[in-house]
Amino acid sequence: MTARAGIIWTLLLIVAGFFSLAFIFYTLFPGQVPANAWQYFTPGEVERARRYQQIMRLAGILAFLAQTALLVWLVSSTRAAAWSDGVLRLTGGRYYPALIIYFILVWLLLKIIGLPFNFYSSFIVQHQWGFSTQSLASWWLDYLKGSALDLVLSGAGVILLFLATGRWPHTWWAAAGLFLSGWLFVATFLWPLVVAPLFNRFQPVTEGPVPTIVTRLADRAGLKIDQILVMDASRRTTKANAYFTGLGATKRIVLYDTLLAYPPDEIEAVVAHEIAHWQRGHITRGLLWGILANFLLLGLLYAVLKLTFTYEIARPGPYPPHLLVAMLLFLQLVSFLGQPVQNVISRRYETEADRVALELIGNPRAMINLQVDLARKNLGDIAPPPFIEWLTSSHPSALARIQAAEAYSRGQ
Repeated sequence: MTARAGIIWTLLLIVAGFFSLAFIFYTLFPGQVPANAWQYFTPGEVERARRYQQIMRLAGILAFLAQTALLVWLVSSTRAAAWSDGVLRLTGGRYYPALIIYFILVWLLLKIIGLPFNFYSSFIVQHQWGFSTQSLASWWLDYLKGSALDLVLSGAGVILLFLATGRWPHTWWAAAGLFLSGWLFVATFLWPLVVAPLFNRFQPVTEGPVPTIVTRLADRAGLKIDQILVMDASRRTTKANAYFTGLGATKRIVLYDTLLAYPPDEIEAVVAHEIAHWQRGHITRGLLWGILANFLLLGLLYAVLKLTFTYEIARPGPYPPHLLVAMLLFLQLVSFLGQPVQNVISRRYETEADRVALELIGNPRAMINLQVDLARKNLGDIAPPPFIEWLTSSHPSALARIQAAEAYSRGQ
């Protein structure tokens, strides 16, 4: 490793460590809640939500730190290279079988380390706080299906990536970026048709106020929306939510079935928000930002690997399997540190969708009531500490969205 590479890795680890410590500090000591929150929430509601979010945030950051520590140990010791040599001997020097075995070994280690945090936060905590309606067997079935999907897709990606390092040793990162760009569009198009049905059932909303709401709002937005789907979220949770997904013919708005119990004007606010995402092309715009970020990330990865593993990269043929660990560590650190950029774009889109939704429904009181009800029932942190919001929040806080609706009301 060159001195310059050592500085880069050290800087990444120091900044990630600082961010992690700051995240833990503000999770444990979130500070004062703005005084205008008491107009909508009681101190008991705020405190209960903060306790729940505290548990979830600590579980998430500890999982990140544990997995990062494993990757740092593998990269900084001789263990990663020794395992690479071992699987090559096991396969009689056959490169791609060795790469597959090596990938599965590292993948399993990361899954094993992350499993306790995942199980605690997504099953135990959700039951303790009265959200989960899922049995243990159902949770394991979801976990195994998700893991199998991740193993297949990640494994295919690793094989293609290392194949590219052998075929285009100096420009593989550009080839990988092109492939990943195409895959992002294909995956976004296919996800509602192939992946989502593996975990939930989706049915058109044919009764109640939703069809009328959809027709009215779609006309106002100048869109053709044939139907909105309802998802059987109540099989797993009591939380309410909605989302917009898909591309082209697979575009769809999905409501949790738990949301259908909300007042009609609040459902209208939710539908209007998702229609706004559709009208403003947020998925496509987000994909384009993601493509730009992927090219930048892969280019930086190549530059860092070239400095760090100069001898291994200079050899003919694909990279040795043990470089996979360094790649994973780099991507883990940079993805963590890049969250603020990703989230500021996401929050901007969500703010825009709220504004357009208010224009569509002309009812800021419904939007305010929706944010209050969602925060109460989902135990959302109505006003997270600024650092945590900057680092990890993909949506504006409930209080910020309420204040935006109040401002719109005053401007009417």
